[in-house]
Amino acid sequence: MSTSKKEYKKITTKSLVEMKKNGEKIAMLTAYDYTMAKILDNAGIDILLVGDSASNVMAGHMTTLPITLDQMIYHASSVIRAINRCLVVVDLPFGSYQGNSRSALDSAIRIMKESGGHSVKLEGGSEIRESISRILTAGIPVMGHLGLTPQSIYKFGSFTVRAKEEEEAQKLKEDALLLEELGCFALVLEKVPAKLAKEVAESISIPVIGIGAGNGVDGQVLVTHDMLGMTHQFHPRFLRRYLDLYSEMSNAFENYITDVKSVDFPNENEQY
Repeated sequence: MSTSKKEYKKITTKSLVEMKKNGEKIAMLTAYDYTMAKILDNAGIDILLVGDSASNVMAGHMTTLPITLDQMIYHASSVIRAINRCLVVVDLPFGSYQGNSRSALDSAIRIMKESGGHSVKLEGGSEIRESISRILTAGIPVMGHLGLTPQSIYKFGSFTVRAKEEEEAQKLKEDALLLEELGCFALVLEKVPAKLAKEVAESISIPVIGIGAGNGVDGQVLVTHDMLGMTHQFHPRFLRRYLDLYSEMSNAFENYITDVKSVDFPNENEQY
């Protein structure tokens, strides 16, 4: 496959399909606020995911389940105001689409109208086909999500690798094909064996973005706060920390506190 890189002034769902065809890997990270989204967009990120992981990262919940549709719209609105180039995908939160395709459509429409997001992401395969189909009929782009689906954590019982057994692996492959047939523009595979993820990516024409799914897929996604090392108690195998901001920020805060208490800050050059 060609590895030539095309410069895209604006990333769209069509751009992503072209990138897969050209063999260019897709870079995706999370964002929940204006400032971080601005930095990421300027750095050249392809996709920003306004993830329901904001429930963990921004609000301190143990799972993604508590975050509401209103809160997702707030985070997505903040991100949209910051970006010029990348594609913004917004997670539909738990309870906003499962079991009721009408509610799913209403939720997706609210995200698109009230936040300005470019697309939505849903977790699941055949179980939510009606919700996906109904959202797509409104012209709203949908990204799928298979493998470990955090909104179903109480069903799984743990965050361990999914689809290691043949039966679950076969269902995952069937669901990936189904999502493509329904019209999803891309698919996230989370925490599945690398060999299986590569097989799925090669079997469908839409891009497959991996997280803990090896390097045989079409792109990668990480939680930004994790890869920057702002979180420091989370150590999955798939996570590469590009910085240790937890330590650097802690040192900066400690220095500030010391300078204030010792009346070193502000000095004569830092006042009017």
